[in-house]
Amino acid sequence: MGSKWRKAKLALGLNLCLYVPQTLEDSSPSMDVGRRYSDAVLLSPTLSSQSRGSDCLQAMPTTPTPSSSGLRLSKHGTKPSKRTCAICLNAMKPGQGLAIFTAECSHAFHFHCITSNVKHGNQSCPVCRAKWKEIPFQSPVSDLAHGRARINPVDWGQDDAWMTVLRRLPSPRQDASRHISSLFHVPEPAVYDDDEVLDQQPESDERSSSTLDVDNSSIGTIEVRTHPEVSAVPRSTSHNNFTVLIHLKAPLTSGRQNSVTDQTKPTSSQSCRAPVDLVTVLDVSGSMAGTKLALLKRAMGFVIQSLGPSDRLSVISFSSTARRLFPLHRMTDTGRQQALQAVNSLVSNGGTNIAEGLRKGAKVMLDRKWKNPVSSIILLSDGQDTYTVCSPGGGGGAHSRTDYSLLLPFSIHRNGGTGTGFQIPVHAFGFGTDHDATSMHAISETSGGTFSFIEAEGVIQDAFAQCIGGLLSVVVQELRIGVECVHPILQLSSIKAGSYHTTVTPDARTGFIDVGDLYAEEERDFLVNIDIPNNESGNEMSLFKVRCVYRDPITKELVRCEEADEVKIQRPEIARQVVVSMEVDRQRNRIRAAEAMAEARAAAERSDLTNAVAVLESCRRALSETVSARAGDRLCVALGAELKEMQERMANRRVYEASGRAYVLSGLSSHSWQRATARGDSTDSASLLQAYQTPSMVDMLTRSQTMFVSHGAGAPSPHPPIRPARSFPARPHPR
Repeated sequence: MGSKWRKAKLALGLNLCLYVPQTLEDSSPSMDVGRRYSDAVLLSPTLSSQSRGSDCLQAMPTTPTPSSSGLRLSKHGTKPSKRTCAICLNAMKPGQGLAIFTAECSHAFHFHCITSNVKHGNQSCPVCRAKWKEIPFQSPVSDLAHGRARINPVDWGQDDAWMTVLRRLPSPRQDASRHISSLFHVPEPAVYDDDEVLDQQPESDERSSSTLDVDNSSIGTIEVRTHPEVSAVPRSTSHNNFTVLIHLKAPLTSGRQNSVTDQTKPTSSQSCRAPVDLVTVLDVSGSMAGTKLALLKRAMGFVIQSLGPSDRLSVISFSSTARRLFPLHRMTDTGRQQALQAVNSLVSNGGTNIAEGLRKGAKVMLDRKWKNPVSSIILLSDGQDTYTVCSPGGGGGAHSRTDYSLLLPFSIHRNGGTGTGFQIPVHAFGFGTDHDATSMHAISETSGGTFSFIEAEGVIQDAFAQCIGGLLSVVVQELRIGVECVHPILQLSSIKAGSYHTTVTPDARTGFIDVGDLYAEEERDFLVNIDIPNNESGNEMSLFKVRCVYRDPITKELVRCEEADEVKIQRPEIARQVVVSMEVDRQRNRIRAAEAMAEARAAAERSDLTNAVAVLESCRRALSETVSARAGDRLCVALGAELKEMQERMANRRVYEASGRAYVLSGLSSHSWQRATARGDSTDSASLLQAYQTPSMVDMLTRSQTMFVSHGAGAPSPHPPIRPARSFPARPHPR
């Protein structure tokens, strides 16, 4: 019989293997081995290319039975060159680049024609209406029927990710007796309290209630600086909305230097930083098939290798439904290996149910028995939620915004706006040009996280690296800034703090800013406006004092620090020429640019792109005339370039829908939180300022760009292409 099949293959003139699958009645071990080998040939380009000779039939079943199916020859012996596809009525000739599918009833069709027919639920022959035991379908490089998956090499072409395979329709007897033995397909517990116990830290809990009072000159504490917009206001003159800049800088963590000296180690010393609980919620819908999924796996491999033995990771995958792929376990050598295996088991199919993925991610955080000091969720999606949001078009209308709130579990909202619930921020990553940027931005904004736009597929690992570099360097938690007026006649008029929650007491004498976490050496700038009346009482006036309190994430101590001196200005009798503070002017420009972006985005959502571009252009011109811009300030140059890029991405509706909206929203997220985000292909050039990037982020980003993580191995290897990083595009890219 084997020789007859070989002759049939030669007669067809096709360079492929003919697969006659095992029948249900035959369950011998040798036959099972043959079936598994045939699956591998179908799914693997490597095996397929190596087995295209006659040897490829030796390990397969060679005795067809009446119940066998798959690719079979016509009983009439008609050559393919004389056949006509019964669906499209075009000739079917071998060698023309079109696959031909011959059903078990002997009728043949173009493969793309019959898969389209089957996709709509038809499981019988269009010609004779015979019921098929096996149906053709297109799938990513995986065997969904048997739960096996194969990792695509990153350098495969997009077309290579789709293979021609057959899917056996299961019988009730098969389903009842099927035993799922895979580690990653076990039933999930009702409560996710199976998290691994924490790595024991040297500090004791008795210190958690202690308070440490320091001044801003102490080593390892927050640096606080103030800058009034001018140094003097004449006594006889009142000045409403007088601006004072409060500048904060987080301390340096000693762990960063250790990580720079040896980049082959997964992390720096655990005693130098706070350990992290990280949950990654990953989109594995059908649109992620091929290169996207391979790049996601590689990026996750980098994240896993970057975590230390005290850090814990859980992996959630979602498509039409969500599944906890890997519980919250420490990233020891064993934990990393198991996490890599879990990530490598990902296959893409189905729809996009972001809400279900986030619900399971939040459940992992809420049900855990133990808690590391730092907690965060990373969300990645390339599509639009088609299950929870009623209007997923991203139009930004009022009803859409209300719907988007349903995507994020209320348990991880920022405590209804009180500013104290920053413990579990969701850092959202919109992948490609088809994701719903409005919903992803709303999710991150509601939870206190950032939104990044990954326009180019190859940037995904760098975007993750930048985020991880920050999360692994948290040195300040629960930071709260207090501003208290000193002079009895002064009142606060406003506090400009972006997305950070601010409060002002009814008497307008005291205000607060809830900042939350800070990464190592991360900086924050807030503008406090105060009304200064005329005053003849003296040559000097004290405006206010700045205090801050925060918790050290490692020692759990409550640290209080205070600006050494009160903010003071001169009140001369005669007005003289004063110099505007460069620091205040540049921060005003940043806030002005962010406000223009928000106004332009609102106009664009109303389909008024002309007005949107005009708003951005007006702001860009205004910035160029400021004191800091004329002095060549790098922040002003970068803001001008960003505004210019946004104008080009609002050139027409098609461009705005494809990338403009996501680019603007990622910029707004970055400026409102004063934290680095990925924007478009923002890791291609280093000609402009690294906006809000911390040294720890730069270190991790450099490591990502110079090291390549192997999924099967525990150590990174050199990654040839080295791409410098940036936060703003240096020049417009053709679209």
